[in-house]
Amino acid sequence: MSGCPFLAKTHHFKTNPTEEEDDSQKGTNKATNSEIVYGDYLQLEKIINAQKLQSELKGNRIHDEHLFIVTHQSYELWFKQIMWELDSVRELFIHNHVRDERNMLKVVSRIHRITMIFRLLVDQFAVLETMTALDFFDFRNYLSSASGFQSLQFRLLENKFGVSEKLRVPYNRRHYRDKFHGQDSEALFRAEQEPTLLQLVEKWLERTPGLERDGFNFWGKLQANIEEGYRKEKQKLEKMPNCEKKQDMLEDLTKQMEMFTYLFDSNHHEHLLSKGERRLSYRALQGALMIYFYREEPRFQVPFQLLTYLMEVDTLMTKWRYNHVCMAHRMIGNKAGTGGSSGYHYLRSTVSDRYKVFVDLFNLATYLVPRDWVPKLNPDMYKFPYIAECNDSSYSSSGSCSSEED
Repeated sequence: MSGCPFLAKTHHFKTNPTEEEDDSQKGTNKATNSEIVYGDYLQLEKIINAQKLQSELKGNRIHDEHLFIVTHQSYELWFKQIMWELDSVRELFIHNHVRDERNMLKVVSRIHRITMIFRLLVDQFAVLETMTALDFFDFRNYLSSASGFQSLQFRLLENKFGVSEKLRVPYNRRHYRDKFHGQDSEALFRAEQEPTLLQLVEKWLERTPGLERDGFNFWGKLQANIEEGYRKEKQKLEKMPNCEKKQDMLEDLTKQMEMFTYLFDSNHHEHLLSKGERRLSYRALQGALMIYFYREEPRFQVPFQLLTYLMEVDTLMTKWRYNHVCMAHRMIGNKAGTGGSSGYHYLRSTVSDRYKVFVDLFNLATYLVPRDWVPKLNPDMYKFPYIAECNDSSYSSSGSCSSEED
């Protein structure tokens, strides 16, 4: 038997209004002249018509310039969303709403959302790389002096996260802000004066419960436990028969002990801060390490998630930079960038720890010790503080904020 099965009697559309309709047809059309519709709500006319090919304006339309523009416009839209999330998180910290620990879930959720957006941005390079170097060469001259370095939103993001002005790689031996003018330059300057996420997280970590010397005294107990632990380890090694392996193990143990000696030396920490090798204050580092060690305890689980996502932001921003470097090298080789930089060589210099904001959190793994060396929490430390000293409108109709100090 031949013929199209979709024309068979069992597949015909019902045209008789008296026939019973299935549930899929029981909707109503709510789009009327007085209602806002999809295109108007999203302002699609502005967005979809925002691609102006310079090659076409010059009478020589190059096909892949459209992909280049759409990709970069989508980057800028996602940068805007990241800033939307980031600013809301900074506001929660600035107004002390995180003193109500229920708001920490909101902070963690929004930072997690930022990481998911950055994952998307990292993967988006794969679409752009469907364009070959020759395809890009066909329209590159039409970019004139336009350059990705001039992305105001990305520079604002760096500032708001906490990229240090002192650690930035100079752009053609000039301050990065010299490439911006007027309101853009002023916006960057204001962002440099505002509290960064790094500074706000630092203050939050400094308040980690259990750091007080007259309380649980985590740092003092940890130091005592580690010193005792290494003392016992050294005694065991010294009882071993003399051999090359014993000497190697003693040397390794000595290096580990020296590393922890520096950890418990506040002056050494301040020295590293002055050199830009540390970002967090000494007390904030203590708080971070405490959260790290007690991450399985209920009251430290959400803070540990936050620290994990902050590292993920740094990781993904580094991957984004690296993908940008690889793409630039592939597309233009060693040519100068359209904005006047050295191109690939400049971009490569930005893929380093100097652009990592939460590098101290990565370094916490350096100080892992056996679990039985970690001080045991006392009963009071297991209590979960739900006292809402500061609430936002999500939890309080009045939105009032306590002026009490910690």
